[in-house]
Order: sequence, then structure tokens, then C-alpha cells
Amino acid sequence: MNFTFSEEQDELRSVVRQFLAATTDEAAVRRQMATDEGFDREVWARMAEQLGLQGLIVPEELGGQGYGVLELVVVLEEMGRTLLCAPFFSTVVLATNALLVAGDDEALRTHLPGIAAGATIATVAFTEPNGRWDEPGIQATAAPAGGGWRLTGTKSYVIDGHLADLVIVAARTEAGVSLFAVDGDADGLTRTALATIDQTRRQATLQLDDVEGRLIGTDGDGWATLSGVLDLAAVGLAAEQVGGAQACLDMAVEYAKVRVQFGRPIGSFQAVKHTCADVLIELESARSAAHYAGWCASEAPDDLPAAASLAKACCSDAYLHAAAENIQIHGGIGFTWEHPAHLYFKRAKSSELLFGDPTYHRELLAQRIGI
Repeated sequence: MNFTFSEEQDELRSVVRQFLAATTDEAAVRRQMATDEGFDREVWARMAEQLGLQGLIVPEELGGQGYGVLELVVVLEEMGRTLLCAPFFSTVVLATNALLVAGDDEALRTHLPGIAAGATIATVAFTEPNGRWDEPGIQATAAPAGGGWRLTGTKSYVIDGHLADLVIVAARTEAGVSLFAVDGDADGLTRTALATIDQTRRQATLQLDDVEGRLIGTDGDGWATLSGVLDLAAVGLAAEQVGGAQACLDMAVEYAKVRVQFGRPIGSFQAVKHTCADVLIELESARSAAHYAGWCASEAPDDLPAAASLAKACCSDAYLHAAAENIQIHGGIGFTWEHPAHLYFKRAKSSELLFGDPTYHRELLAQRIGI
């Protein structure tokens, strides 16, 4: 079992970090937060054309790079460091994985080349107003009609749902939960952007009123697919959280070196040193959990469900703690709109709740390991 990254993976990290440093500084994040779409389409196009990031886990024969989850973990860590405003998580971590896990050859050929090229923005819609992340929470319905399917229901907290070209919707049929491809501009689909605490990751409510959908995979097998996708999403989000927590710690340590009180840098005070040390210890544990979950996704899929829940719970706690302590170490300036500390705190809080909070995942972990 080797938890070190390869030379190629380290080079990928370096290239992505350089690209994000040039395109996603604090000023760029604030500009994109203020737009209706919430991201820069020029940067999105460059991500596809210059780095091929949207096709990172897409098979080579379908226009992608053919990499695996570990490479995705590397990229997401870097994106979490800079609070990237782009529909990458929804398109790659959710929608692409949903198509790959479902294994529907026709759907793969239809949708993955466009995703890999950066031409298609996609997402997965499964959570509903009840706020549940489990199978019983899916109440939207799908009925056969004229050789196709018609979907009715409401989906909430859909990441990038306000602008996605492709929405993969979970709905119930007589056979059980199934997945359906719905066009973003389909008749009967109403999309409403939500006002959320974290404007670096947009969410929307989708109202489906007799909307046409195309079945993905086998009717009734949707939850088996979606469960696997949610585990991969938890791993991806954990990697993002590690990157964000690292950025918070770096920010706090740098400020502690230059902020002087009582004639000495505040970093020399025991309380500040201990706070930074505690954050570092928690961060390194979270990093190990995220990397192990990524390794399980690639090398030990039977262990992935437990590892994914462990990583999501651990990394959620670490990120929120790092973001909160970063504000405290900065003092008064850390509470202001002008300082970036609050952007990380809001991302940390929204990520903590996304796909289930730490309490939910600890309970899920206990169930999965038979406690």
C-alpha cells in the first residue's frame, strides 16, 4: 500500500497550481461571485483546451485523458486552495462519475465527449426539499410516455443547476429509483438560482413539470449507481476541503509572522502557536483520510464506502476548524468583507453540510463497518 504520489501526479499538481495562480486569485473569485453565472467561461474553456481537466477521468476513446480518482484528488485539492468558481465539481465529480458508474454505453458516447471538450456543463439532481441524502428522500416520479419518460417533481440544492446543459435526475419508477438525462432547456423545466451562504459554489432549485427524460442505465438500478457516485463525491469534496484547510493554515501562519503586538510578532505567543499546531495536526489527519479514500476508490473499491464516509466527516471538521481559527488569528480584520478569510469560512460551512454533515457520515460509517 503506497500513499505517496507518483512523479506524474506531482507534476499534475504543479501545473494545475500554476494555472490557478494565474486565473483564480482573490480578485477573480470576487468578480465571478458577483456574476449571474458564477464563473468565467473563458477560464473554463482554457481548462479544457490547455489542461484537459474536464476530461481528466473520461476514457481516452471518448476524448478524455483516462486518469483515475487519485489524479482527480490532486486536482481538487488545488481547486480547494483557491476557491475555484467553476462548474467543475458538478460536471466532473458528479455527472461524469454518474455516467461512468452507470455504464450505459449509449449515454457515455452521447455525453462524455462534450464534457471532455468543455462544451457541456452537467450536474446531478437528486436531493429534494426534504433535505435527505438517502434513497427514501427521492420522491420525484418518472412515467413511461411515447417511448420515452416524463419526469415530475422538485429537486433542491442542485450544484450549478441554474446553468447546466445536462441534468442527470434521480426519479422513481415502478421498478425503483432510476436515473434520467434531462436537457437544461427542456420544456417544463424551471430553474431557480438559490441565495446561498457560499457564492463560490452556486446551487439551484429545479421544478420538473412533465419533463422529457432519457433513461440512463437500467430501470430501477439508479440508487445502486447513485450510491457509488455519492461515495466518490464525498472523496472529491474531502480533497477540496483539505486544500481549503491548507490555505487557511498558510494564511494564518503568514499573518502571525508579520502582525506585531506588544513589540513582538503574535506568532511568538504560546496561544497562537498552539492554535496553529492543533490545526496542523487535524489537517494532516484529514489529508491522510482523503488520500486513503482516493486510494481505495482506485485500488480497493470494497473499502471505499467506509473510507469515503470517514474522509468526509474528518475533512469537514478539519476545514471548518481551520477556517474559524484563521479568522480568530487575524482578529478584527478577519471578520470583514474585505478580507478573504470569510470566503473560506463560508465554503467550509457549506461543504460541511453538502452530501451529509459529519454526524450523518459517522453514523453511516458505523453502519458500513457493522457497529
